[in-house]
Amino acid sequence: MKFVGAVVRFIVSALVLMLLGYFVPGFSHLGFWSALLAAVVIALVGWGLEQAFGRHVSPYGRGVVGFLVSALVIYLAQVVVPGMHVTVLGALIAAFVIGIIDLFIPTAVR
Repeated sequence: MKFVGAVVRFIVSALVLMLLGYFVPGFSHLGFWSALLAAVVIALVGWGLEQAFGRHVSPYGRGVVGFLVSALVIYLAQVVVPGMHVTVLGALIAAFVIGIIDLFIPTAVR
């Protein structure tokens, strides 16, 4: 069941990234495939940072550090994802919005 939860999480993340382009200043509009690639890149970079520095740097650590690391990961994703352009302010706002949505959208199958 973890695989289905991961797929749901990536699709929800891609849809959120697509919508952020319309509402967040400094965040480019992404198509579905670019947004899905961005979701995968963000997840992989976040996982790598969590493995390197521990769970307290992840967004699930629920602190300022986790929030800033999320913004940094979103900002760095633009290097890999074609067509994704994010300003520092856009990354901060996107990290905040994604964090709020992540609280309310269930991503695990129960």
